[in-house]
Amino acid sequence: MKFILDDTSAGHVIQRYDQGEVTVRGVIYKDNCIVLPDQVIPTWRPSDFFDLKAEDFSLLLELTPEIVILGTGATQHFPHPSLTEPLMQHRIGLEVMATSAACRTYNILMAEGRRVAAALFMI
Repeated sequence: MKFILDDTSAGHVIQRYDQGEVTVRGVIYKDNCIVLPDQVIPTWRPSDFFDLKAEDFSLLLELTPEIVILGTGATQHFPHPSLTEPLMQHRIGLEVMATSAACRTYNILMAEGRRVAAALFMI
């Protein structure tokens, strides 16, 4: 379990992550979700990393982030480039890491004022 100092004036900070859940602004999310500085999408369609489809990345594209942090669960897995190609075509960066690292990285980038989206699979 990891706790992070919360400055709620900064936006949607990920306060805590643990097995099967993340906490954002005091709300516990148990489903795969997307966290942005100004909103949380509480349910993200893919059931797990291996269920990812191109349309899952199209949703991220519609959110217009500068960068997407993909948290792939307990371990790092890389999606096939054909799935993420629309992000690259629109010059949206993609970083792939385990969900625990994705939560920490999201908080740092969000605190810097970046338009970042964390697409998280539960640990």
